[in-house]
Amino acid sequence: RGGGGGGCAEGVLLQDEGSVADGRGENIFVVRDGVLYTPDLATSILPGITRDTVVQIAQDLGHRVVEKQLIRTDLYLADEVFMTGTAAEVTPLREIDDHVIGRPGPVTLEIQAAYLDTVHGRTDRWGHWLEYAPAAKQA
Repeated sequence: RGGGGGGCAEGVLLQDEGSVADGRGENIFVVRDGVLYTPDLATSILPGITRDTVVQIAQDLGHRVVEKQLIRTDLYLADEVFMTGTAAEVTPLREIDDHVIGRPGPVTLEIQAAYLDTVHGRTDRWGHWLEYAPAAKQA
């Protein structure tokens, strides 16, 4: 909770018919019974690079990822919910509307750790995604 509309720090955008799209600048993932669900690209969501990265990491870690239409109730009944994006990286959600999701769960924490280890160069597993900038010359 924080300073956004309705007392929330971030918004979840819905399609006209009510299905879940994404955040204002993030993609959303729902974890239920160990399976990750995320809206498919047909819902006009942002085709994010971070989303694609997280899908690949999750699959490489042995998680099943299903792209499908989600409704608001899917968020309420989730075991875990997180958002991904360039600035958000992998950010767990603890509450949606007045429905408490709770502390970040094991799937979210595993994916978040793998993502952060990758972008900070602490693992070689997905190191082929990194491109290092040349060192700046000292004047």
